[in-house]
Amino acid sequence: MTKEEEKALKIDVIENIKKIYDPEIPVNVYDLGLIYDIKIEVLDNYTHCLIDMTLTSPGCSVADALIEQVRYVVKTMELIDEAQVNLVFEPPWEPSKVTEEGKEILAANGTFI
Repeated sequence: MTKEEEKALKIDVIENIKKIYDPEIPVNVYDLGLIYDIKIEVLDNYTHCLIDMTLTSPGCSVADALIEQVRYVVKTMELIDEAQVNLVFEPPWEPSKVTEEGKEILAANGTFI
């Protein structure tokens, strides 16, 4: 896989992750700033996607469901053979991690951060 193909695949991974919404906040998990890192590794034509993800709160009641949704939407992509989501809390999530698009969605819904 070339660097260009890897970059395009990473963009596709992000677009798929943007389909997953926090059930309490009307913003997808990517624009909410919960995805810290996405790595694509290819070995012997086997493509593995590694994702570092956090939560807005360590006590999030839907943590397992969100993590599984992220793993599932990435793993079911045509060019991905396996996906792994690592839950991390360093650095801690904070509102400044929300993307501009996420801030616009929150503002349109009457929520400001």
